[in-house]
Parts: sequence; C-alpha cells; structure tokens
Amino acid sequence: MADRGWASTRLIEAAQAGDRESITAVVHGAHSHVRRFAEHLCASPQDAEDAAQEALIILYRKIGSLRATGALASWMFRIVRNECLRRARLLFDHYDGAGAGLATSAEDEVIRRLEADLVAQAIKELPEVQRRVLIMRDVLGHPGRVVAERLGLSDAAMKSQLHRARGRLRHSLDGKGHAAGGPDGAGTAGA
Repeated sequence: MADRGWASTRLIEAAQAGDRESITAVVHGAHSHVRRFAEHLCASPQDAEDAAQEALIILYRKIGSLRATGALASWMFRIVRNECLRRARLLFDHYDGAGAGLATSAEDEVIRRLEADLVAQAIKELPEVQRRVLIMRDVLGHPGRVVAERLGLSDAAMKSQLHRARGRLRHSLDGKGHAAGGPDGAGTAGA
C-alpha cells in the first residue's frame, strides 16, 4: 500500500501528524474506493453513500489514531462494513419494531438482538438485486409496482427476485438455528 497514490505512506503519515492538506487528500482519495465497497455491502445506493460518508467522517476525525499506515484500507473497509451492517440492523429493528418493546428481560433483549444480527447478516449475503427488492418490499413496505419501477425491473422479475430472496433468507436463517423457529422466522414476517 506504500505506493498507492491517494494512500501513500508519506501522505498517510503527514495526515496522521495533523497536516490538514494531507488529511483532505487522503479523505478525498479514499471516497471512490470506500463508496464502491459500500455499494457491494449496503442494501441501497442511499445506504451505500451514507455509509461511505460516515466512514470518511470517521477517517477525517480519527486518522491520527491509525497505528500502521499500511492498515488504512482494511481499517476503512471495516468501518464501511460495520456501518452497512448497522444500517441493515436499523432497518430490521424498524421492521420488527412492534416486538421491540415486548422484551420482558435482559435475556429476551439479548436474544432479540442476536436474531436481528442474524437477519442483517443473512440479508447482506443475498445477491444485490434480491437484497434491494427484499428490503424495499418487505422492510420498507413499498408497493411491488414501486419497487419494480425504482429498480428497473418488470413486475414479474421483481416478484421472482422477491420470491428467491425470501427463500434464500428463510434457508439461511433455518441453517443458522434462527431462534424464532420455523420457516416463518422474524426475517420473513409479512412475506
């Protein structure tokens, strides 16, 4: 990574030392790389852009705490991955909001959070089109016609992708011992 242009060792070291121009150059240079990575992980282009922006803000604020200059890319991608997963969990929590207030004990809350993490991870592992269709239709509640239109799909193709996404999600959650049990676990409620 020592000679990668925007992330050269010299530039990163200057940014770590607090040189504003170097910090700006590193942040500016990282944007396209971070954005591209976020597009592969996040559920929507908006989430990808938001996750990339959040990662760049963290880079700007905390570059001085980066220990090794060669770790910049992995550090940034870890931040993006965590932000995309956080956003997926927020979507799931929104989707599962009705049951969120029903936790009767700390144990119930831990189980609910573990289930949310499993669902978020399973959603993240779906192919991009399936992930977007599932989130737009089942999590955000957009009508099928709107989902198809926004993603540039025919109604039949959108329904097919949604069916596949639900099946893959159900299979993935069943395979991971989803605590909600059965084929209609929390990740596919309202399907």
